[in-house]
Amino acid sequence: MLATDSDPIIAIATAPGRGGIGVVRISFGATDRTRAEQLAHTLTGQVLTPRRASYVPFLDAGGEALDRGIALYFPAPHSYTGEHVLELQGHGGPVVLQLVLQRSLAAGQQIGLRLAEPGEFTRRAFLNDKLDLAQAEAVADLIEASTEAAARSAGRSLDGAFSRDIHALVNDVITLRMLVEATLDFPEEEIDFLEAANARDKLAYIRERLAQVLVDARQGALLREGLSVVLAGQPNVGKSSLLNALAGAELAIVTPIAGTTRDKVSQTIQIEGIPLHVIDTAGLRETEDEVEKIGIARSWGEIGRADVVLHLLDARSGMTDENVLIATRFPAGVPVVRVLNKSDLTEAGPDVTILDPTSGEPLCEVRLSAKSGDGIALLRTELLRIAGWRVGAESLYLARERHLVALRAAQTHLALAAQHASQNAAALDLFAEELRLAQEALNSITGEFTSDDLLGVIFSRFCIGK
Repeated sequence: MLATDSDPIIAIATAPGRGGIGVVRISFGATDRTRAEQLAHTLTGQVLTPRRASYVPFLDAGGEALDRGIALYFPAPHSYTGEHVLELQGHGGPVVLQLVLQRSLAAGQQIGLRLAEPGEFTRRAFLNDKLDLAQAEAVADLIEASTEAAARSAGRSLDGAFSRDIHALVNDVITLRMLVEATLDFPEEEIDFLEAANARDKLAYIRERLAQVLVDARQGALLREGLSVVLAGQPNVGKSSLLNALAGAELAIVTPIAGTTRDKVSQTIQIEGIPLHVIDTAGLRETEDEVEKIGIARSWGEIGRADVVLHLLDARSGMTDENVLIATRFPAGVPVVRVLNKSDLTEAGPDVTILDPTSGEPLCEVRLSAKSGDGIALLRTELLRIAGWRVGAESLYLARERHLVALRAAQTHLALAAQHASQNAAALDLFAEELRLAQEALNSITGEFTSDDLLGVIFSRFCIGK
């Protein structure tokens, strides 16, 4: 939890290091407008016109200029935080910014001005209804976006696209709850509720719409988190060559000597805007080399944490006894793609075969040549398919794992509600309860039903100044 939500707070809002411009931001908390404007006058020597840029000196305690720049004053509630806000935009040198920061803290001592904690400005915006929780999280996601698609999707979330879909679902659930609970309150009316109110069709529509929102949210989660792809197999099957081919750069050392890769080599690449965190691991084999043993142990650790495992084989020898033994050690539930590398040394060309994983086989088998690049595009397409990405589609918004958890919980409660609805009046109270729980799950996404502990966790991960 942050210290006190009514305190005036201050922070340097620009990134550490040197830059053309540096910003010191103050949000005045519960301070009245007169005292906020007095501090602005003390720091600049001028009466600032609200929402108008003023070129002013930033004054020290003796009235000398520490720097000169732009001052912007936003009276509440028309500001980012919903409070009185002052921004001092000067030169981006670390020393001059610290001087302005320390001078502001000293001048604001009487009103209790203190350094802001991570995410505290955006938390104030949430608490003052300037943003809902999904939009507040989108601020951090926009800053941290690693691809253009992720940045665009975070922008949509910040504009409220995700929140609007959630609010629409919540309103539909509330409408259905009202009908159900009205029937519970007036049982003597002898109305066949489920038929008269068309509740089953209403519930079916809500479930269908929720399923679509969950699909879009999964797309957004992929853009935000990416996919962890681990290259696994025996030495000298071309794992390092495949990493280089996927990344389009010479990242890993490639030699004909078995055991060249002793530790993991990782690189993040993009496919259709999705970040893929590709990890090349040490070759899996029995060895007496202590250093190589450590590398192999780390390889199995990465395999256990993978979203997808690429099991590389030499296309000339295929699935040997050693490879069968390796495959039996792959963790249950982790998708596996069998990659037959070095197809350029065989008569068969690049190809993809979809397999039946229920029979113990991997999801698919891809034949390619990491050396020539033939078949690499096929592998990229299969990785997108396994991730559930709709090729050519662009996510409406960025989503987090907690959003997916909440959406799945709502989906479960609505499914139970449908079961109770089929029992007619005998289970109306259970029907109503499942609808209530579904509404709570959806409300937790936008923050209308959210514990203070969760808020503390979310905003503590923001950068200072936001």
